[in-house]
Amino acid sequence: MTADRPFIPVAKPLVGAAERDAVIEVLESGQLAQGPRVTSFEEAFANYTGARHAVAVTNGTAALVVALQANGVGPGDEVITTPFSFIATATSIIACGARPVFVDIDPFDLNLDPDRIEEAVTEQTKAIMPVHLYGHPARIEEIRELCDEFELALIEDAAQAHGAEHNEQRVGTFGTAAFSFYPTKNMTTGEGGIITTNDEEVAERCRVIRNHGQARRYYHETFGLNWRMTDLCAAIGLVQLDHLEAWTEARIQNAIALSERIERAETPRVRQGDRHVFHQYTVRVSADRDAVQRKLETRGVGSAVHYPVPIHHQPIIQELGFGDADVPIAEQAAQTVLSLPVHPALEGADLEYIAETVDEVLAGNG
Repeated sequence: MTADRPFIPVAKPLVGAAERDAVIEVLESGQLAQGPRVTSFEEAFANYTGARHAVAVTNGTAALVVALQANGVGPGDEVITTPFSFIATATSIIACGARPVFVDIDPFDLNLDPDRIEEAVTEQTKAIMPVHLYGHPARIEEIRELCDEFELALIEDAAQAHGAEHNEQRVGTFGTAAFSFYPTKNMTTGEGGIITTNDEEVAERCRVIRNHGQARRYYHETFGLNWRMTDLCAAIGLVQLDHLEAWTEARIQNAIALSERIERAETPRVRQGDRHVFHQYTVRVSADRDAVQRKLETRGVGSAVHYPVPIHHQPIIQELGFGDADVPIAEQAAQTVLSLPVHPALEGADLEYIAETVDEVLAGNG
């Protein structure tokens, strides 16, 4: 880092006294596992997204698995998805016994490209699972129309997109959605996830699946595991949810400020009618990215690559036989993306320094 300023991390969870007090209150109550705070958190998050139902679980990956299972995805099925995401997007499908089918991405926002989906649909296709990558909504209306046309389930991987919107409708309400509350997400519960849906039957199946497949105690009619959220996590989530909109607006304004200043990298684009919530502020660079990262680090600016290896190239995906995909745009994106700090803790001077440093490094002067 530089001698005169602290290091700027690429992500910074905001957790304070209110979260601490909420956890202590749960500890003192004696109700540590799933209880009334989970119910309150589910109601609050459903209200936030505009969905009729929300079902809290242990983490974002569990949310994906339960959402897929609740929509009938199982052995022999195929799920069309993106190769440019965190691996849980694909492994959640595999965990259900189904096959991920990778379709290339839209170069505009690096999300699943609806124009390429139809040719991938087969008799085995059960669902389409777009990711709202970095907090930018996928072309979700178009994807929903395809789901309706081919009678497929729509599973939104909204792990990075709390509060993102398409035409003033929040993600998480177009199909069955899975959110993550990992510490680096726009809000956190420590670890945790939640499923949102407008379908009452899907919601009830989610509740059963997350609780060992039992609709009533000790009678197990559905395959499920223990995916339940604790009241400890829900208590943190209730506090964080109160701050989410303010934090989101800060992220958006920080992203605007960075894009106004950065000149030597391709900055993120936002499609008209969409609300990008900037879980990540991801630029695209043509220079030696590893060298750029090292220089940024030396000058006190954190960065990260989301994601350096497309899912279909991951060793375990290749080993399982799911690595055959023609996705040149995703492969090119993996070589050029670079995420910079955009979190709400940044101040104006931080934003100026980040932009100035990025431009100087990319100009070869850093």
